[in-house]
Amino acid sequence: MKLNELAPAPGSAPRKKRIARGPGSGKGKTAGRGIKGQKSRSGVAINGYEGGQMPLYQRLPKRGFNKPNRKQYSVVNLGLIQKFIDAGKIDAGQPITEDALVASGLVRRKRDGVRVLAKGEFTAKVTLDVTGASQAAVKAVEDAGGAITVQAAPAAG
Repeated sequence: MKLNELAPAPGSAPRKKRIARGPGSGKGKTAGRGIKGQKSRSGVAINGYEGGQMPLYQRLPKRGFNKPNRKQYSVVNLGLIQKFIDAGKIDAGQPITEDALVASGLVRRKRDGVRVLAKGEFTAKVTLDVTGASQAAVKAVEDAGGAITVQAAPAAG
């Protein structure tokens, strides 16, 4: 097989319509836009407009609420902490604080604190000092012989 013999499967690549390329193209003159009117002109976007009827997005009720002062935690999995300990980027002999996680590059920034989740294998005997942890993460750390301290998050100010 040569490059010039390559072809897509029949019917999988329809030919592009050449719009406004003369009467022989079948899409000449008005280019399939009809005659006159706003939509025959270029630069028209009438999204969501329903001809004077109340648009669908306005007929449906509003739902939900975004809390403006909500807490946003940086999330880290136990498996990743184990990986960084094995690689020597985190010292398992010292208590692992949020600042140590940031310094090692595991967490980019603390935000409102660091929350530990239980995804992955964890075998190191360490002391973790973080803002939050899932129950499964606490259990996994304690099963490995370590301890995890969960601080109360500072009050929103």
